[in-house]
Amino acid sequence: QVQLVESGGGLVQAGGSLRLSCTASGSIFSGKIMGWYRQAPGKQRELVATITNSGRTNYADSAKGRFTISRDNAKKMVDLQMSSLKPEDTAVYYCTVQYSDSRTYWGQGTQVTVSS
Repeated sequence: QVQLVESGGGLVQAGGSLRLSCTASGSIFSGKIMGWYRQAPGKQRELVATITNSGRTNYADSAKGRFTISRDNAKKMVDLQMSSLKPEDTAVYYCTVQYSDSRTYWGQGTQVTVSS
């Protein structure tokens, strides 16, 4: 069973930075696509950024220019560096991994709170 463990959430002031990390365990394979989604109270879960095992990235418009996603295939890790944070970035951030056979797993989520 694949497990995703996230870390790095917390409370930060607007304009600040945070780095989220996620490590996948339980599989010898690195995921085809790894990424981050977020869910704010009362809203649907939404894409933040994804990265393929070849390094191709995809960002939500809200994340472009402020967030950077990266991964280490050998360590089965994916990171999200977030800068210039805004109060509207407040949400629970979820790590996800999708394998080539379409199996998809989610982490338990980490809270990011940006104060104004």
